[in-house]
Amino acid sequence: MKKKTIWTISAIMGLSFLALLFLQLKYIDEMVRMKKEQFDESVKRSLYQASRNLELNETLRYLEKDISAASRKGIVHDSLIISALGKDTMLSRTHQYTTISDDGTIYSTFEMKTSKVKPSSVPKVLIVRNDKSTLSQTNKSMQEIVRNRYVYQKALLDQVVMNILYSASEKPLQERVNFKLLDHDLKAELQNSGISIPYHFTVSTGDGREVYRCPDYSEEGEEYTYEQELYKNDPQSQTGFVRIHFPEMNKYIFSSIRFMIPAIVFTIILLITFIFTIVVVFRQKRYSEIKNDFINNMTHELKTPISSISLAAQMLNDNALKKSPEMMNHLGHAIQDETKRLRFLVEKVLQMSMFDKQDSIFKKKELDLNEMVENVANTFTLRVEHTGGKIMVDIEAIDSKIFVDEIHFTNVIFNLLDNAIKYRKPDQPVNLLIKTWNDDEHLYMSVKDDGIGIKKENLKKIFDKFYRVHTGNVHNVKGFGLGLAYVKKIVDLHKGDIKVDSEYGKGTKFTIQLPVIKD
Repeated sequence: MKKKTIWTISAIMGLSFLALLFLQLKYIDEMVRMKKEQFDESVKRSLYQASRNLELNETLRYLEKDISAASRKGIVHDSLIISALGKDTMLSRTHQYTTISDDGTIYSTFEMKTSKVKPSSVPKVLIVRNDKSTLSQTNKSMQEIVRNRYVYQKALLDQVVMNILYSASEKPLQERVNFKLLDHDLKAELQNSGISIPYHFTVSTGDGREVYRCPDYSEEGEEYTYEQELYKNDPQSQTGFVRIHFPEMNKYIFSSIRFMIPAIVFTIILLITFIFTIVVVFRQKRYSEIKNDFINNMTHELKTPISSISLAAQMLNDNALKKSPEMMNHLGHAIQDETKRLRFLVEKVLQMSMFDKQDSIFKKKELDLNEMVENVANTFTLRVEHTGGKIMVDIEAIDSKIFVDEIHFTNVIFNLLDNAIKYRKPDQPVNLLIKTWNDDEHLYMSVKDDGIGIKKENLKKIFDKFYRVHTGNVHNVKGFGLGLAYVKKIVDLHKGDIKVDSEYGKGTKFTIQLPVIKD
């Protein structure tokens, strides 16, 4: 699949996931906003009803007090008369009620007589004045009684209203409010509105002076405080305020969208999985391209020694060709050199395959890094001088003992020097500097050259297997791209670290850090 097609599919899928996640978050935000508005409305309605109940309870309390006081001033007389009328018995009850006001004024005096001619008969009620007997006079008396009763009740209610206006409003707020009853009303009204979470409330005067605070009060959740005025129709100085807040309000609001959390989590997991899949696809595509490049390079690298060996074998089998001792010696050396070259290439591939399978077994022993560097430098002296350059060794390490596999670590130094010679500037001598030094914890070795250098965009990839810095499809140096990958692997397995510093056109410096062996 082409890279452009992969990018197009990735963009469409990625945008789709992001749009889905955005819509889910938008839906959650809308639900939270609606739940918050509903919660605010319910709390405000409950506060208003609680304050209304507070005023009604105060009115009822004053009404009961005044009616009780007026009832104690009433005078009641009852009498029972029993007389015989023939065979049946006459039962007669007289009820006299007199109402007197505070100043001694008599509102009304009346009698009620109940008589029965027969015990089984329905009682008949006669209401008569003491000195009246006619029907018209009785009607007039009844109307007068009702009128007087109305005047009395109206006066009683007026008195209650005056007591509330002048007596109740003069009392301090803490005496007018029954805080336990207010708490009970708040709880009942909130539960009626579907809110059953804990709350804390305070009561304060109109000028902000707090007169009550609930026993378990805490400041948590005070940023969302609801307020309701108490006795708002009273004078401004006599009003009060009840303030309430909910420590678990956010928990209550978000509880309604809890079911959306798994959907968002799964969407994010799918998005991360998709991104990881795309990264893997591109990585595999890059590895596939590198592997194809490796196969092409390996084919050309192996083709040369195989062709040379094949040509030498043909010459040896050609009877028409005279074979002098010099020719035989030359063909023998050619076959031997090409065989060594072929074996070296195969071993490189097998080495990396061995490390991939984690089958490497090191034969570690204590060695001297300074001595190893000098031996390898002597081996490369002729190759470097052949280019017209020179190799220098700067030994500064005092504690140079290391615990490594001699063969593999020697190959590490060989590979670094071999790369420095391969990637020199065309038709120019190469100069190498090998340096060792150490501190209290680590031992260091660096290989510095003045070759072509490495571009910044390639520095992070040079330790990747099969990767080779190249120009287009034409490689300037033969190889498989396994040398530095092998170096990195060996250094890591010896608990070391390798860094590279390079400037394109000026040269490259590799620095290896190894742990010091302490006595």
